Amino acid sequence: MLRLFDFLLAACGLLVGLPILLLIGLLGLLDTGSPLFFQTRVGRHQLAFRLIKFRTMKPDTASVATHLADPKAVTALGHFLRRSKLDELPQLWNVLLGHMSLVGPRPCLFNQAELIEERQRRRVFDHRPGITGLAQVKGIDMSTPELLAQTDAQMLQGLTVAAYFKYLLLTLSGRGAGDRIARPPG
Repeated sequence: MLRLFDFLLAACGLLVGLPILLLIGLLGLLDTGSPLFFQTRVGRHQLAFRLIKFRTMKPDTASVATHLADPKAVTALGHFLRRSKLDELPQLWNVLLGHMSLVGPRPCLFNQAELIEERQRRRVFDHRPGITGLAQVKGIDMSTPELLAQTDAQMLQGLTVAAYFKYLLLTLSGRGAGDRIARPPG
């Protein structure tokens, strides 16, 4: 049932959001010369998939977890896209393809061994990763792997249709900060 909601909402989001996607793509092209960002992430059953987002950092930035990224690498447009969460919109394509769900644990990188181990223990990888979920609305990011995996497992155990829509509405209303880039010292 949730997969049906994922498919319908992602398709509607891509169609309705097409003008916004095109505008952000054009602005991204002017900002960095490369508006889309592709990254291999850990998906359901620990299978690799290519996540797509709008680029928020300079193209030569190292591929690390967000909380470890260099804050100076974020562009002016990138700051706006991250704050507004518009950088996530292209992931609707990942949802449409079935790599992700709208609601689920945020997909991690393969080099985040501690988080992968914690998620394995809690069977989090039995489910599709998502764009948003309980951890995101609570502001828990990947810098606390054990807490994140616990929160992911808690969400997945109680993921009903009502909870699914609750997490979507909380996210759309601006709740939670998601993965944050550490501020530079000083």
